[in-house]
Amino acid sequence: MSRSTTIRIEPEQGDPVEIHAEGGTRVLSEVLSAHGFPLNTRCGQRGLCRGCEVHVRDGEVMLDNQTTVQAPARVQACRARLHGPLTIGLPLRSRLDHHPAVGDTFEVGVPFSLDPLYLATDSCDTAFAADIGTTTVAVLLVDLRTGEVLSRAGGFNAQIRFGDNVLTRIDAARERDVLVAMQAAVVKETLEVLLIEACKRASREPDRIAGGTIAGNTTMLHLLVGEDPTSLGIAPFTPGFLAGRKITAAAIHLNAAVLAPETPIQLLPGIAAYIGADITAGIYATGMLFDDEPSLLVDIGTNGEIVLQRSGQLTACATAAGPAFEGAGLRCGTRARSGAVCDVRIALDPWGVEVKTIGDVRDDRATGICGSAYIDFLATARRCGLIRETGRFDRSAWEHVPQSHRRTDDEELALLLTGSADPGAPCVSEVDVAVLLQAKAAIGAGIQTLLHSAGIQPSEVTKVYLAGGFGMHLNVPNAIEIGLLPGFHPDQIQVVGNTSLAGSLLALLDKTSLAEMQAIRQRTNVVELNLDEDFEDRYIENLMLL
Repeated sequence: MSRSTTIRIEPEQGDPVEIHAEGGTRVLSEVLSAHGFPLNTRCGQRGLCRGCEVHVRDGEVMLDNQTTVQAPARVQACRARLHGPLTIGLPLRSRLDHHPAVGDTFEVGVPFSLDPLYLATDSCDTAFAADIGTTTVAVLLVDLRTGEVLSRAGGFNAQIRFGDNVLTRIDAARERDVLVAMQAAVVKETLEVLLIEACKRASREPDRIAGGTIAGNTTMLHLLVGEDPTSLGIAPFTPGFLAGRKITAAAIHLNAAVLAPETPIQLLPGIAAYIGADITAGIYATGMLFDDEPSLLVDIGTNGEIVLQRSGQLTACATAAGPAFEGAGLRCGTRARSGAVCDVRIALDPWGVEVKTIGDVRDDRATGICGSAYIDFLATARRCGLIRETGRFDRSAWEHVPQSHRRTDDEELALLLTGSADPGAPCVSEVDVAVLLQAKAAIGAGIQTLLHSAGIQPSEVTKVYLAGGFGMHLNVPNAIEIGLLPGFHPDQIQVVGNTSLAGSLLALLDKTSLAEMQAIRQRTNVVELNLDEDFEDRYIENLMLL
C-alpha cells in the first residue's frame, strides 16, 4: 500500500519548503521534479554524474542497489529512493531552474540582401529564427520589413532531463513514449516558451508571426519533428532525413499561445548523421566557402564538428568529444551560469590560485566550474609543473600546495580552487583531468586528421573560425597551449559565436541562402574518423599535455 512521505527541502537559496509525496519508494529526483524542483539529471538519471547530488540532513534513503544510507550523507537523487520522512539540502549547482549562458551572439561573414523567406503582410510582419542545441535553445524575433532583430530569448533545452548528449537521447528514444515526451520537451516546454518570451520583449503578439527557420544538429531536428532517431546510433548511422524540410506549427504541436496551425517553419539542411544543419549554417554564415586560402571551422559543443575548406572544397568530420567542456561528467563541472568559476590561474612558486566567477559571485559561493575554467586549469597547472604531461599531479609539486587547497578521497587527489573546506567547494581531480584530456584529444586529433588528409600544415590555414557558445569565453592561447587547437597561433583564431543561429537568421532574411546551403550540403566530403587508420594514434598522442 502506498503511503505519504514528508520531505523538507532546504534550498541553498530561498526558504525551506515541505512537500508530501505518495508512493513509498519513489525515486527522489522524480519526486522533486514533480514538485517544482527539477534537478540537473544530465546523464539521463543513470547515476553516471553528480549533477543531481543532494545532501541528506535528516532521515535515510535507499539507493538503487538496496543499500540504506542515513544522514548526514551526499547522494545522487536519481539513485535515491524514499524510505520515510526526509530533510534534504538542495545545492544551487544541482538545480536545473537557473539561467544558462545562452550563445545568441554571432558574426556574419557573408553579404546578404533583405529578401525574406516569408512575405510580410499587414497582419503578419514578424518571423523567428532559432537554433535548437543539445544543451540550449536560442530564438530571435525579426521584423520582416526591415530585417531588424526585435528581441532574443534563450534557455535550456528541456530534453536535458533525458540525457546531456545526443547518444543518450537516441538510446532513450527507442521507447515510443519517451520519444513523444522528448518532442514535447523541446517544442512545448522550450521553443514555445521562448517564442512567447521573445514576443513579449518585442511587444508583438504571436499571431503576427508569418513563419520561422530552425537550425540544429541532425538528432535535435529528428526529435523536433518526432521522427525516430535510433538509426543515427547504429552503424551505418543513417538519418531519416537531411535535406531541408518545410513543416507547419501544427505538425510539431507548436502552439505558442495563438500561433496559426498552418504557420510554415523551414528546417535547414544537414550534411550527415553527426554533421547537421547547425554546421551547414555555420559554413555559410562565416563565409569560409569564399576564403581564398585554407580555412577551418571548429564547433566545440556537446560534440565536436570540424570543417576544412581548401580551394572551395569542403571536408568535414565529427568527433566524439563528449560534453566535458560543458561540465558534464566532472566532479564539480557545470554549464556557464551565474556563480560558476570561469577563469583560473595557478602558480606554484610562490603558491597562488586566482579564480573569477560569472557574475562576480564571491569565491566561497562558487557553484561549480565551467568549461573555460577547466581549459585554464590544464594550461596553467601544466605550465607551473603542478600536473605532469600525463595529467597526473606531480607528487613533489603537490607537496608545495597548502593543506587548505588539498583534498584526497579514496587516494584520488583533487585541488580545491577556493580553499573552502565545504564538501561542495569547487575542485579539480585527477579523474576530471583524464576526462578533459579525452575530450581535447578527440578535437585535436580530428583537426590533425583533416589537415593531413589535405596535405597542409596548421601554419597554412589563414583562419580558424571558432564557433559555439563555448568559444566565446575561451582563453585562446590556453586552448592552443594544451593542444585543443594544435599547432595554431592566436592570430589565426577568429571567434564567431553561434553560427548556427546566424545561418538560421540568414535563411530567414535572404531566401537565396537556402539554395546555397543545400549546395554546401551536397559538396561536402565527410571523413569517418573511425575508418582513418592513423586517427587512433593521433588520439593517443593528444592525450598528453606537452
